[in-house]
Amino acid sequence: MSLFVTFEGPDGSGKTTQARLLAEFLRERGYAVELTREPGGTEIGEQIRQVLLSTRNRAMRDETEVLLFSAARAQIVAELIRPALAAGKIVLCDRYYDSTLAYQGYGLGLDLDALRAITRFATGGLAPQLTFYVDVPAEVGLARRQRGKTNRLDQKDVAYHTRVRNGYLELARAEPTRFVIIDGTRAIEYVQQDIRARMMKELASD
Repeated sequence: MSLFVTFEGPDGSGKTTQARLLAEFLRERGYAVELTREPGGTEIGEQIRQVLLSTRNRAMRDETEVLLFSAARAQIVAELIRPALAAGKIVLCDRYYDSTLAYQGYGLGLDLDALRAITRFATGGLAPQLTFYVDVPAEVGLARRQRGKTNRLDQKDVAYHTRVRNGYLELARAEPTRFVIIDGTRAIEYVQQDIRARMMKELASD
């Protein structure tokens, strides 16, 4: 069976770890799983990722940021996600278009309708069936990120990251049947338990 599932959350939410753990859990149970990430997931996408996240590129325009993310997204949808779904796989993607709406829309203040139009063009209208939003306050996420290697987006201020988080919560309220809000402030294993329970419920219903 094919199923397109995305993981979203503020920087430092732990969503990348949770996506990996869920992939391992499902594979152990015999499911065919494609685990990927945005931006990235393809050779071209990974090159775009380096440009987007490099701390050398502080002069990057907001519009440039949107179009680069969307270019990487167009590539991964066509090259990886659609073929995997066609092959009957479960696709787990660490970030997808909700990130653009949260970060560039709510975070940077760009026009949401324009972003949605660009997104439809980049994805051909492909939407996830289920989205796990791992929620943490901006201050918590940034504190976690500072313990490791930071990127260009991590260096933005708390106010920006708070707008991003609030944007995510607004997106989740608008689509309650797709979004599952998970409290990411808890220990990793408790977060994963909630995700696994909801995922297995989704698989049982298909």
